[in-house]
Amino acid sequence: MTPLCRQHDSLLLCIDIQDRLISAMPEPSRQRLLDNTQQLILAAKILGIPMVYTEQYPTGLGSTVAQIKNILPDDASYFDKTRFSCCASDELMKVVHGSHKRQIIIAGMEAHICVMQTAIELKAEGYEVFVADDAISSQRRAHWKSALHRMHQANVVATPTESILFEWLRDSTHEHFKSISALLR
Repeated sequence: MTPLCRQHDSLLLCIDIQDRLISAMPEPSRQRLLDNTQQLILAAKILGIPMVYTEQYPTGLGSTVAQIKNILPDDASYFDKTRFSCCASDELMKVVHGSHKRQIIIAGMEAHICVMQTAIELKAEGYEVFVADDAISSQRRAHWKSALHRMHQANVVATPTESILFEWLRDSTHEHFKSISALLR
């Protein structure tokens, strides 16, 4: 049975949302990725969900886009990397393990490379992995679709950002229902 996202058991991982990579993404998926990642970050801040973000070879690909970096909380953990899977970073994995969260929610780029490799390896390590399918992108739509298919085969859950947010809330009586709902307008 596929689990629902649990607010108290989630960690948000934003992978390689960098200047040079985002400029290579086609519209409208570029803006959709940015908008939905912002919603995930802002909701996670409201709900107290820890965050980790990465940059792939920042010297060549630039830093995290300002639209995202400016809203990340001060306590978000940052890692730069050269390997495609985030799981290859011992330091990052120490943070993930140390969070004691069982669910990893992923947004980022590119879907068929860093996102997919990370999601599949996290799943293999026993985590419940959710990919926000409208907050990931690849330069080619066929690669995005292929990545979703392959992650599905690995039992990674691909679901819209809005589903994740409402699974975190579970109930319209949640104390942050109105503030989270406002993010979707």
